[in-house]
Amino acid sequence: MIHSIISKVKFLFPNKIKRYLKNILYKILIKSLIKAADEQNLNRLIKELNKIVPDISDQYSTTKVDSIYLKTKVRNQHAFQIQLVNEVLSEFERPFIVDIGDSAGTHLQYINGLHKNKKIKSLSINLDANAVEKIKQKGLNAMLIRAEELHKHNIFADIFLCFEVLEHMMNPCRFLYDLSSKTNVKYMIVTVPYLKNSRVGLKHIRRNRKEIVYAENTHIFELSPGDWKLITKHAGWEIVMKKIYFQYPKKSFFRLTKCLWRNFDFEGFYGMILKRDNSWSSLYMDW
Repeated sequence: MIHSIISKVKFLFPNKIKRYLKNILYKILIKSLIKAADEQNLNRLIKELNKIVPDISDQYSTTKVDSIYLKTKVRNQHAFQIQLVNEVLSEFERPFIVDIGDSAGTHLQYINGLHKNKKIKSLSINLDANAVEKIKQKGLNAMLIRAEELHKHNIFADIFLCFEVLEHMMNPCRFLYDLSSKTNVKYMIVTVPYLKNSRVGLKHIRRNRKEIVYAENTHIFELSPGDWKLITKHAGWEIVMKKIYFQYPKKSFFRLTKCLWRNFDFEGFYGMILKRDNSWSSLYMDW
C-alpha cells in the first residue's frame, strides 16, 4: 500500500518532489559551508571580501554565481585562497602579481582592497577574450595569453596565482616546469580540488556525452596532495606551505555532510605556496 502511494505521488508530482529534495540538499550544504568557515577562521576575511567585491555573480565565464549556495561556496573558496596570498605578501613592498587563468579580476580586487598601503602591480591572463575584456572594464590589466605559454612573454612577476587551474590542463607538469625554469618568480600560490585518492576527471567522456566542452569547466587530472607533492618537486618547485580547506566542519553534526560533498562536489580544496627549487627537476633528463 505504502509503495503504491509513493509511486502515485512520484507519478503525479515528480518535478515538485525533485525541487523539494534539491532545496533541502542545498540548505544542508549551505549550513555546512557556514559551519566550515566558522571552524576554519574564515568569517572575518569573508566579511572583508564581501565589502570589497559585493557582487561575484560574474566570477566565471561559463557559470553564473547566482544562488545563495554558489555565492557561499565561492566566497569561502576565495577567502581560503586570499588567506594563502596574505602569507607571502608581507615580504614585498611593491609586488607584481600575475593571476593565471583569471576570469573576472576578483582576486586582484580583493588584494588591492586589503593591501592599500602597498603599491601593487598586477596582471590577469586568460585564453578567453570575453574574460580579458571583462577584467579590463574593471580597470585592471589583462592579456589574452594561454597559461601554458606564459613563460614566453618575459613577464617578471613576484607572485603567480594559480587558483583551480592545474586540474584543467592537458599537461600540468610541463606548465609547472616551464614556469620554474624559465621565469624568475619568487612564489607560486596554487589551489586545486582536494581528493584523498587521485583520479582522472573527464566526466563528459565517462558519461559518453559527445558535446563541446571548455577548459574552464573540464577537469582532467584530479590528484591527491601526495601526488601533487611529487609533481611539483619533479617540475622544479618546493612546497613551503600547504593547507587544506574543507567544505564541511569536523566538530559538529554537519561533519556528516562529508559524504555529500565527496559525492556531489569535492570535500574541499588543497592549497600550496611554492618556491622554485630545481634539486629534483635538474636530475631528469628528457632527451
